[in-house]
Amino acid sequence: MAKTADGMKTETAFWTGNDMRTAALNLLPPATVAAVVAFWSLAPSAVVNNPLSILIAGGVTLGFVQALEWVHERHVTWRLTWREFLTDLFYVILGYTAIEWLSSHLAEDPLKAVKQTLHIATPWAEHMPFLAQVALIIFLIEFGQYWMHRLMHNFTPFWLTHAPHHHITQLNAMKGAVGNPIELFLISLSVVALFDFQLPALFCAGNVLAAVSIYAHANVRSDPPAWYAFFFTTIRNHSLHHSVPLEDTRCNYANSLILIDRVFGTFRDGEGIIVGQEERKRLSIRDQWLFPFVPVIRLFRNRQRQSATA
Repeated sequence: MAKTADGMKTETAFWTGNDMRTAALNLLPPATVAAVVAFWSLAPSAVVNNPLSILIAGGVTLGFVQALEWVHERHVTWRLTWREFLTDLFYVILGYTAIEWLSSHLAEDPLKAVKQTLHIATPWAEHMPFLAQVALIIFLIEFGQYWMHRLMHNFTPFWLTHAPHHHITQLNAMKGAVGNPIELFLISLSVVALFDFQLPALFCAGNVLAAVSIYAHANVRSDPPAWYAFFFTTIRNHSLHHSVPLEDTRCNYANSLILIDRVFGTFRDGEGIIVGQEERKRLSIRDQWLFPFVPVIRLFRNRQRQSATA
């Protein structure tokens, strides 16, 4: 309670400036998702059917969240350096170019050929309401990624491709794109090409997934409402997936739709601050690319040494 100039008592304002700022920041992830959906559902047809639009929308989303790291960071130890920024940027460009090309030519095109050969048609999909199409695409992509990701954490050959992503020692907006190229290709696989969806719905779903994943890796002090965190992955729970030791990473596999973890019993609540693996040594790009082949390289070198001493 507080007194006015004439002595009357009044209620102290519940919201302080800091409270309102925190509340606004916590609402940014769901607000961003809503803005993305609004753009793809309301923009002119010439815009939403143009492949260049998804590149621009993805870049704007990423740039916005990256900028938030410099405004309201979550952990000082995750503060972005130029070295980290340039490495992350390299992988983002790699994802939009080489990985996209490989995914299109080695996965989507063969699936489309199978679809055509077997006369698979899903006209019901493209006639669904726009939001229903987006939701179904998100589920199909995330369901596949969940099981691929879970396999990577529980089967050594696949883990070797995924491990470089877990050797990152801090989380930032672009970190979701960082990893060995083999893993980046494998995690991009989906069955969406077997369905007939409208192009804007495909772009919207991709943009939504990217936005959620960017926030889930970003060094931004934003804790979305419980209703959002029930369905979508947040930095709080995803940082736990990146924590030390390796056993603690076997949870929260969903890249964006953590509801799948809740359904299959792999969800764990909590937050990680110290992230990385083994001695938390930061891997160079070269190290990340060679990592899956390290056991073979070591075996070859050991045999060379044995031959030399024989």
